Amino acid sequence: MEEGAAGGQRTVVNGPCATCGEEVEYIYQTETIPYFSDILIVSASCPACGYRYTNTQMLHEGDPMRHTLRVESVDDLSVRVVRSMSATLRIPELGVEIDPGPSCEGFVTNVEGVLDRVLSVIEGVLLWAEDDERTRAEILKGEIAGVKAGEFPITLIIEDPTGNSLIVSDRATREPFACDDGV
Repeated sequence: MEEGAAGGQRTVVNGPCATCGEEVEYIYQTETIPYFSDILIVSASCPACGYRYTNTQMLHEGDPMRHTLRVESVDDLSVRVVRSMSATLRIPELGVEIDPGPSCEGFVTNVEGVLDRVLSVIEGVLLWAEDDERTRAEILKGEIAGVKAGEFPITLIIEDPTGNSLIVSDRATREPFACDDGV
């Protein structure tokens, strides 16, 4: 174990690539997010086949929390967003809901990064979509462009039954919520 760049602990473990079986380095890095929680970032990159893996896990659990931010300007795009593997992310104005699942990955990004993740899914849909789905996907791309230009306000909501997600802004609201899954 060695000291990481930001003071966290870093461990490198060799193991097989999940895709091709070649040996790769799995990097486990702990970091502390001020006023929040310690996180574990796990990453790997296979030089043989190009497989990449990144996951962010919270090292502590809290009470179920809902974080809400009204995104109204270009400046709001830089607000930091931490989503744990157990959180649901919603943008009601866009009809976007991202639920956790068995292969869900946590991440640390900003509002623009969340929108870019949605755009990535839309681009995938456009590869196979029929007329109606293609039309809706193109409309959604335009709405996201409007958000990025500061012309189309949205509400970003993260609900996390483990309390390990966060929107880092003085304007974000934070409130407990009741989980339906018994957590």
